[in-house]
Amino acid sequence: MMAADMKIELGFGDGVQTVSLPSENVLGILAPKASSPGLTGTEGVRRALQAPIESKPLHQLVRPGMRITIVTSDITRPCPSHQILPAILEELSAAGVSDADITVIFALGSHRPQTDAEQRKLVGDAIYTRVRCIDSDPNDCLHLGITSRGTPVDITRTVAEADFRILLGNIEYHYFAGYSGGAKAIMPGVSTRAAIQANHSMMLHPNACAGVLAGNPLREDIEEAAAMCGVDFLVNVVLDAHKQIVHAVAGNVVAAHRVGCAFLDTLYRVEIPALADIVIASQGGAPKDLNLYQTQKALDNAIHAVKPGGIVILMGSCREGFGEATFEDWMLRATRPADLMQWVQEHFQLGGHKAAAIAMALQTADIYLVSDLSPELVHRIFLQPFAHVQAAVQAALAQKGPHASVLVMPYGGSTLPQYCPAT
Repeated sequence: MMAADMKIELGFGDGVQTVSLPSENVLGILAPKASSPGLTGTEGVRRALQAPIESKPLHQLVRPGMRITIVTSDITRPCPSHQILPAILEELSAAGVSDADITVIFALGSHRPQTDAEQRKLVGDAIYTRVRCIDSDPNDCLHLGITSRGTPVDITRTVAEADFRILLGNIEYHYFAGYSGGAKAIMPGVSTRAAIQANHSMMLHPNACAGVLAGNPLREDIEEAAAMCGVDFLVNVVLDAHKQIVHAVAGNVVAAHRVGCAFLDTLYRVEIPALADIVIASQGGAPKDLNLYQTQKALDNAIHAVKPGGIVILMGSCREGFGEATFEDWMLRATRPADLMQWVQEHFQLGGHKAAAIAMALQTADIYLVSDLSPELVHRIFLQPFAHVQAAVQAALAQKGPHASVLVMPYGGSTLPQYCPAT
């Protein structure tokens, strides 16, 4: 008797796609581990604020009259600012800080400016009407010096001139900074394109990879830049598969971040017994798959789980297209993937690094892209197009054989496979 098929729902845009797989083919579903029950959401943030790591409590660090800037994530990140900010504003208010002296600034990095509606959605109506909320401005920065690795520290003026700086963010794996969160709210969050480009040029270093902090020159450069700017307090959160806060850390920008990263590992670093012929990786749906620039993050993790010569089925709506001008230019100008590798070695450019990362992945596996992009465009960028994951799976099984092993990564940008062969 043949085993029944497995039906798996995978995030795609604002909805889901369902894939049916022969159960005997499924090597595993790389889901996050269950977290221990505890305070979640805003209550979890309040608890973290009561027990800051290597820092005094926030309300003891600020005083009336200070110009306070709270740096948080833009619309491309799942950071739940609307759940984190209320607890922070409570602390500031308890210390006598006026709402008029507080600015929430959205760290755009190299991303597009946001609409007023997007800003309001990120923080919620109550906070949007209570304190000043603005995007970072790469065209209005102060030069604060140069890091030991040659990166200019050019910081959005509102942040650079503040008397007290608080960084928010969510912690997940990052394919060359090791982890998101921490000082990344400063670099690249509120830095210039030239500064980001100088920092990100270190991505080719072997230690600049997901899950690595010690000896990662890119992360060390980020934290040096943040130290030159000055960061007074950090609040970072870890999210579950449903983008809900399951853990929060607060305090020193480096020490608290390290504790948060260690907690993330207990949930999202997943050991696998073998590499798979086929890996299905969803970026998890909106907002993480708004464009190919963001969806590529799932590919970087998936490539750690696939056999050389295998197939990665990458899922992301990409309804906003490429998501970054240089990335789009490189992808469309290249006549072969090798061009992208050559260009990033000869003249690193921010945006182009994402194109080179796709070219690197293509050295290991074929990539089937399930997206809302036109088939013609997907073919042009060296990927195979599909509108639905089921069609991609059928094509992959036809290519690799009916007994091909399959790994599924429903949250590909967040889950880091770690191949641990049996000894």
